[in-house]
Amino acid sequence: MLGERGGKKIEGFDLGNSPLSVTKKVVYGKRLFMSTTNGTKSLQKVQNAKHLFAMGLPNRKAVAKKIISLKSENVLILGSGWEGSYSLEDSLAAGALASYLKQNSDFEINILNDELQAALALWDFWKNDILKCLKTATHGKRLTSLGDYEDDFNCCSELDCLDIVPAQVERGVIRAS
Repeated sequence: MLGERGGKKIEGFDLGNSPLSVTKKVVYGKRLFMSTTNGTKSLQKVQNAKHLFAMGLPNRKAVAKKIISLKSENVLILGSGWEGSYSLEDSLAAGALASYLKQNSDFEINILNDELQAALALWDFWKNDILKCLKTATHGKRLTSLGDYEDDFNCCSELDCLDIVPAQVERGVIRAS
């Protein structure tokens, strides 16, 4: 089991929220149960979607290519936020995804709300210093106050370096493909 509350590993869980602890050696061939402060609630809200993918900056390109291949008429980009509030890093990732889709789709992309327009502007502003944006965010400051998360920040600020597309294969079950 892996999970966190407020950025800290849940007592009794094997792993916390650090992407660096989820290595092939540790998790390969195992079914993982994950619970997070915000992501779990967000995924539950959209679990009935026809297609559901989990994305971060490292797998943005892989997820975007999957979305493009589906040629869906409507795509919802949902950021988890922080305890029901706005999250700078989620908006940055939404803008990064929307930007990739706009630049690489062979069909017209229409942005239908101000939130995604703002996310695109945010991406345009921070795309050359993702690490600084993550550290500027309230959640980044929260993690910094908990300890040394420098390696996690570096990992999470990498762009398009993973070809993994976590997709929901049945309600509540996400599998990497």
